[in-house]
Amino acid sequence: MSIVLRAAATPSAPGLLLRPWRDDDAEALLAAYRDPVLRSWTRLPVTTRAEARAFLRRSRQGWAADRRFSFAVLEPAAEGERLVANVVLKEVTPGRPAAEVGYWTAAPARGRGVAPRAVAAVTDWAFARFAAGGLTRLELLHQVDNPASCRVAEKSGYAFAEVLPARPPFPRDGHRHVRHRP
Repeated sequence: MSIVLRAAATPSAPGLLLRPWRDDDAEALLAAYRDPVLRSWTRLPVTTRAEARAFLRRSRQGWAADRRFSFAVLEPAAEGERLVANVVLKEVTPGRPAAEVGYWTAAPARGRGVAPRAVAAVTDWAFARFAAGGLTRLELLHQVDNPASCRVAEKSGYAFAEVLPARPPFPRDGHRHVRHRP
């Protein structure tokens, strides 16, 4: 995939590069998922090389199907680029007005404004890329006991819309945040 998005630097944080996941991201993916906090919020944690390969394969398949777009979020580091987050645009269907945005942030990047900037970059891209197909609304969902995700949603321009009742596989009630195409 040749799509590359960028989020501008801030006075306290470097710029971000967002691109489709590649096979050589497997080790960085595994390292991010060593964090127990990330694993606790994720339905399908990546804890083995086989799971990393499956994650990367699903990412490629989503791009190929033109329905699910998963971005590795990277920032510059002394050794090159460092994985700091993942943002995914999912459930994109021509003629359907809504899709969903999801994300996670690697432990060393939390609290530095990475997630809101990355989510905003994917949101802007999604509205530009899929407007002709009828996309007018994006939703960001999270469990009620994840206040950090509420802050990310708000900072990314997603307004709180409603509380969703728990339903499998989600054990707790959730929040739905919504952002409309400008």
